Amino acid sequence: MPKILRARPAADSDEERTVRRLAGARHAPADWVQRGRMITLSWDGLRVPVIAAQLGCHEQTVRRWLERFNAGGLDGLADRGGQGRKRRITEDERSRILALVKQTPPSRPDRTPDGQLAEAEAAGPPEWTLNALPAAARAEGIDVHRSQVRRILLAEGVRWRRTRTWIRSTDPDFAGKDTDRRALHHTTGGRDDPVRRRTRLR
Repeated sequence: MPKILRARPAADSDEERTVRRLAGARHAPADWVQRGRMITLSWDGLRVPVIAAQLGCHEQTVRRWLERFNAGGLDGLADRGGQGRKRRITEDERSRILALVKQTPPSRPDRTPDGQLAEAEAAGPPEWTLNALPAAARAEGIDVHRSQVRRILLAEGVRWRRTRTWIRSTDPDFAGKDTDRRALHHTTGGRDDPVRRRTRLR
């Protein structure tokens, strides 16, 4: 048979008044209000299953906060530090991942200061992608996954896709498509179309 757990009696009138005020507060954080209500309902004689059903939470949650209050009083109802998920990527590793995007991909030929193409590595991605970046990071000893890299880049506003090489050119004589293009065939049916003009004259 499980042990019957109840909130211990208030240490003094100030503690009881504070807990009951917290349980009825309208502008306090909701989790604090709920914890205060757990204590006051236990003082009123309700058992753990009834308290959990009334507050819409798990019985283990009620037991945890009753035990915390019994051990530490009002201080026991506070959130303990260090409960959140630890960061897997350090700031240094984050900076190194961001620096990868600024580097030329291994298998893309790069130009030297005098304009000549330098020989590229035999293996490696020609463009940085969300698959290539984690692989390059792991090669440098950073244990990171594709989803983590994506979150880091989006948070920093960094583009990881470079412009396609086939639309770039260093040739000074290269010109883009002519924006002043003329149609190969004249349209028919317009007001100034010569065919319609001859038809009207007949």
